[in-house]
Amino acid sequence: MRHFAIIGHRAPSSGPINLNDLSGSGGRMDVLARATSSALFLSHSIREDTTITLHLMGGPGVPRRIRFNGATVKGLHVDERAIGGRIRSVISDPVPARGQWVNHGPGIEHSGGDLETTLSEWQEADIKSHVLSKEAHRLVKEDDSCELGFILSDDRPFNPDEEKIMAKLPRCSLGDQWLQGHIAIAIVHHILD
Repeated sequence: MRHFAIIGHRAPSSGPINLNDLSGSGGRMDVLARATSSALFLSHSIREDTTITLHLMGGPGVPRRIRFNGATVKGLHVDERAIGGRIRSVISDPVPARGQWVNHGPGIEHSGGDLETTLSEWQEADIKSHVLSKEAHRLVKEDDSCELGFILSDDRPFNPDEEKIMAKLPRCSLGDQWLQGHIAIAIVHHILD
């Protein structure tokens, strides 16, 4: 299994979002939608070995996480607007308690919490976490028997609190340039495939 966690620093955790303006009024929800598409979709199918957790850290409201599971998701379409519509549907519900995952349809769950919550869950599940950063050693294919998790940010760098949470995690690079999140996810899949 592969797991991705992306932080949406301005993405609203509740309230309305305009599907025609995912980048502006949606707090760069377009970045999260593209990351979801790259994480889950192949040319003619869905990656059943992958999950992606979106961290909606913008206001109003407390932080929320939305997790898409490729093994069980149904009716999800590849385009940003369709994925944005699914996210909009989820954030119209009250935010569940921190760490309590609530089903919102086949393969889509949401929970209260933040990156620290996700990393704690990954540690309990024995998922080997990596931070994607251009300032690290290059990612190479590892032992296929372990589950891998990759953490990335939206169009903003990790903030000091996030850096502190991730301070002891290994970092890996995909090259010498900062890449857009959805491209980074596609390259991770390419290397590990």
